[in-house]
Amino acid sequence: AAADEVRKTTGWALDQILLLLNPFMPFITEELYATIAKRKSNLITSSWPEYKLKIDAAAEGEMAWLQTMISEIRSVRMDMNVPAGAKITLLVKGANAQSQARIKTYNDILCKMARLEKIEIIDGPPPKGGVQIVVGEAVLILPIADIIDLAAERVRLKKAIEKLEQEITKIDQQLGNERFVANAPPEIVEESKARKAEVREKADKLSQALKQLEAA
Repeated sequence: AAADEVRKTTGWALDQILLLLNPFMPFITEELYATIAKRKSNLITSSWPEYKLKIDAAAEGEMAWLQTMISEIRSVRMDMNVPAGAKITLLVKGANAQSQARIKTYNDILCKMARLEKIEIIDGPPPKGGVQIVVGEAVLILPIADIIDLAAERVRLKKAIEKLEQEITKIDQQLGNERFVANAPPEIVEESKARKAEVREKADKLSQALKQLEAA
């Protein structure tokens, strides 16, 4: 019954996508619409859809929580240069009853999507060599001391941050040059400002990662 529901929901969603795209790419959508199932009419004669969807706030909240968990863990793994194939034990401290229930429900998805060996709820102090992330009320601890060389990683992060700071300095000098700002096309000036914001965000992120490593 569950598989049948998934198939029907997927089919309905695909039909709606083709219907909405039909004014923009009529030949492609008509071809796909006629090919994937038997039809009694064409898209061109169909009415524009009106949706009255019921929003499940609880389900949205759970999915937002799950996405945040996976995103934060992946981000730390990438920032800390943890090998993609390495599976880590995730320690969770301070999680309330709702978060613990969600961890139990989505344990398999979290482990698969965030490359985790397992997830453990702890009460005592976290072990040394662990990087901490705060998601909601819970503290996530990723013990990585046995996976990466912490000292070498600190050196790598410091060099990367220094390089980014040098780039920011060059952009500041460029934007501080009145002749450049006055004569350069507006899009070039905006591109420089956008690049500075992008580099600053990356530098701040790596600085946070360095801070985490220094505390590990």
